[in-house]
Amino acid sequence: MSRTYKATGINLKSMPLGESDRLLTILTREFGLIRVVAPGARKHLSKLGGRSGLFVVNEYLVAKGRSLDKITQAETLESYPALSSDLLKLSAGQYLAEMVIYHALSDHPQEEIFYLLSEHLKRLEQLPKTSAERAYIVLAHLAQAVFHLLANAGIAPQVRACCITKSPLTPDLNDPNWRVEFCPSSGGTIKRDQTSDPIPPKTTPIQLNATELTLLQQLAERSLSQLQQNLGQPEGYYTSWLSVERILRHYTQYHFGRIIRSAALIDNYFDSLPTSEPHAATV
Repeated sequence: MSRTYKATGINLKSMPLGESDRLLTILTREFGLIRVVAPGARKHLSKLGGRSGLFVVNEYLVAKGRSLDKITQAETLESYPALSSDLLKLSAGQYLAEMVIYHALSDHPQEEIFYLLSEHLKRLEQLPKTSAERAYIVLAHLAQAVFHLLANAGIAPQVRACCITKSPLTPDLNDPNWRVEFCPSSGGTIKRDQTSDPIPPKTTPIQLNATELTLLQQLAERSLSQLQQNLGQPEGYYTSWLSVERILRHYTQYHFGRIIRSAALIDNYFDSLPTSEPHAATV
């Protein structure tokens, strides 16, 4: 049996190991998640130094080890430098990487999630440099990526119909008092006036307004193009994107049973912005 194998993967996590090595968590197309040592990656002028950075896509030659496998060769195929130079984009990328680590498999091909993550990292990379006016556009792209990853895991929330009655939901954007409940343990939205069933115990439902549900309903689309008209609206849509991300975060953490630690960086970024709404921006 060969003691080496080839794999193409995206670096999701990097940790110092020993005096000069790095321990990488990599999502590979061929084998899913792997944890491997990048020998000497922290040494000055190491060939593996840049190749072990976050979100770098490499073709690896890996030698099997007793406890941990080791990288013997790496050729970079793609990287996303604009993520590393932009705090909000970097935080969004780390957020997605955490989600992938939580639900991707090891020892199984993971091509679908590999290409899905690559696509959303590329979209974040191509966004203009983040400013106060454009920060919410990054948040919108993050929300859609989260929704797509949940769908890949088979646990996307139901947002187009009541989870209990299966009746379609049509938000009334002209009614400022229109509301629907969102319950993670029930799998999504519940229209209280359509059901008398009790909320499952230990679950606190979240109230969604018409704008928030409208945005959630559009996240399943392939791209954000159909959301551009919403992104261009002033006032309410900006705070609504904040709510949508936090709703999806709450749902993700409930179903994965894990905290998205990188989300704290997202919160810190938006907490530091001026309290007034930014001007409208386009994608």
